[in-house]
Amino acid sequence: MSSLQELDDKQVMEHKPKEINIRELFLVLKRYMWIILLITAVSTSAGTYYSLSSYSPLFQSTARIIINADSSLMSTLKVIIQDTTVLDKVVKKLNLPYSPEVLSGKIMVANIGDSQVVTITITDADSKQAAILANSVAETYKEEIPSIMGFNDVKLLSQAKEVPFPINEDKNKPIIFGFVGGIVVSIGIAFLLDSLNNSVRKEHEIEELLGLPVLGTVPKMKKTNMKEKKKHRLKFKYGGETIGS
Repeated sequence: MSSLQELDDKQVMEHKPKEINIRELFLVLKRYMWIILLITAVSTSAGTYYSLSSYSPLFQSTARIIINADSSLMSTLKVIIQDTTVLDKVVKKLNLPYSPEVLSGKIMVANIGDSQVVTITITDADSKQAAILANSVAETYKEEIPSIMGFNDVKLLSQAKEVPFPINEDKNKPIIFGFVGGIVVSIGIAFLLDSLNNSVRKEHEIEELLGLPVLGTVPKMKKTNMKEKKKHRLKFKYGGETIGS
């Protein structure tokens, strides 16, 4: 009966959840602080390098035209704005160093609500060039659409103007991700290394390991001219005898 009771007690001890000790967590972080700082610095530096090497500001400029057509014809007329028939004229007019297909990739055409106002938005690495392209596409479209579709009711509503503010201003995202990711990964590594460390550092670890009560600690003597934290040696009592140095 006693053996069964001891077995039950042992199983209870084994399955007893460990209490979270905030002080011990802090000490683990402090013990591996150099790893946390090193990994965070490396990941932040990598994010900074990536941001500086890959970042290219992009600018947008928009011209507006009015197409006086019903909804069924409007879709066709909008598609032609990005067609090479129109854009080839723009490339030749401005002597652009790329093809009409490349220019088409810079253009975004949209309606403003359900109105007949159509926006022609250009995205480019040069803010002034974006405005020039938007205005040239709108003007060339107005000139060419009568011969393409026999449609004459296109008016220029407003010209595109240079907008000197990039649309992708948030170039610090890689740096922030590198910093936060470095902290998370380094803290995880710190707790992993601590869990793999089998050395005994606390009195309660001795008691759990040997099942012996700790009577006290004896400070480790060092040179008098050194001011460091004192390390402790453990003493415990077993069978009426004191064990430890």
